[in-house]
Amino acid sequence: MTTIEAKTGYEAGLNEYVKQEKSAVELITAVGRLMYDKGVELVFYRNHLVDISTSELINLFDYAEKILNKPIDIHKVAEVAKALSKMDLAPSKLDIGKITNEYLTAKNQFSSVDDFLNTTLNNFIGAEKHNFSPQDVVLYGFGRIGRLAARELIKQAGKGQQLRLRAIVIRTVNETQIKKRAALLRNDSVHGAFKGSVIEDYHNQSLIINGQIVKLIEAKNPEDIDYTSFGINDALIIDNTGVFKDREALGRHLKSNGASKVLLTAPGSGVPNIVYGINHKQLDLENETIYSAASCTTNAISPVLKVVEDHLGVKNGHIETVHAYTNDQNLLDNMHKKPRRGRSAAINMVITSTGAGKAVTKVIPSLAGKLTANAVRVPTPNGSLAIIKLTLNKPTTAEKINELLKKAALEGDLVNQIKYEISNELVSNDIIGNVCASVFDSNATIVSEDGLNCVLYSWYDNEYGYTKQVIRVAKYISKVRRLIYY
Repeated sequence: MTTIEAKTGYEAGLNEYVKQEKSAVELITAVGRLMYDKGVELVFYRNHLVDISTSELINLFDYAEKILNKPIDIHKVAEVAKALSKMDLAPSKLDIGKITNEYLTAKNQFSSVDDFLNTTLNNFIGAEKHNFSPQDVVLYGFGRIGRLAARELIKQAGKGQQLRLRAIVIRTVNETQIKKRAALLRNDSVHGAFKGSVIEDYHNQSLIINGQIVKLIEAKNPEDIDYTSFGINDALIIDNTGVFKDREALGRHLKSNGASKVLLTAPGSGVPNIVYGINHKQLDLENETIYSAASCTTNAISPVLKVVEDHLGVKNGHIETVHAYTNDQNLLDNMHKKPRRGRSAAINMVITSTGAGKAVTKVIPSLAGKLTANAVRVPTPNGSLAIIKLTLNKPTTAEKINELLKKAALEGDLVNQIKYEISNELVSNDIIGNVCASVFDSNATIVSEDGLNCVLYSWYDNEYGYTKQVIRVAKYISKVRRLIYY
């Protein structure tokens, strides 16, 4: 028997759920109008509200209630969203959960919800206050990260048009390649089918994705391309090939006409390595043109390490990543230039190296010399886990350290980077598609009796969660960030 049945009986419980569904429909309608008419995106405690069902939306409210330890009224949230849709808002990203809670706390001080919103969001009123030109983007390479980036860029096209996917560069362009690339974009064995339209335009060597024309450009070398000949100017080149990794090699992109900046989707040498949410504000956007979004593992462990270092201090530690296999491994036993990676990825656990322990010190310099790291590749295609063992400067408890991570996940600079997970049934498949760089498993936290040693577990979608971080960096370095109210 459910809680609703126990309290009110079957019919009353069902009627109450139907009322919630009606409010969910009203909220989803307001979300769509705000996004497509005004370029205003509503999220609910960081969770996206676009392309979700009413039942998925109601489940978000259940989760938020458990995390915040107080009820959240979906009817009131829908009312606030409806009021927002009538305002003259600039392109922005607003947390409707946070706004509604603030309204309920302070509503006695205001004559109406409109009065509250006009006061609270005064700096967001007037589209003319926040005008910017969208940034042209070129994907150099079209592998796992490239295709997910394409999906995300296409999906976000209606949200204030911040980034525009204009072209994809591959080594060969012909009818077979176009057909194959379109098929790989449409279908993904891990992330599921693309929820949109993909049309092959063989004559113009393009893909038409949700009505957006994306040119396929053939090139063997970055400097051989003239992007301006395709109507592309001052483009951000997102290099996801893994071939060019240092400043000199990545600089070859900037020798192309029409390219202005480069973002590498891997750790880079001699260029700024950025984990969005931690060190992106330290960038010299006026003079730097080449950036790295670091690695998926660095993005996963850095937010957790940042919270612990800031509040408790890290004396030393070790990070072991249990990582999904990648294309760098062999499907069956065969020759490989690196030790162990030649053995079959699908049936072996493989110990291998990771540079994440060293790379994180580029993001959090105070951790220099304090961390070691290693990795074990396991037979799963996506979804990884970082096991973070730390010796602390200040004693703590499991409850205290979990509270620190929960607070960071709900407010501050890391709300997009940390998902605080409370389920004690969490497994790797459950985090596939998560938009956060790091999914902190609160039930797995271990702290020694003296409080000076802890083991923390952080899951991450090493493909999609990382891709979301890449897109966040891309928006920031392109100066097309919308106003944000979190």
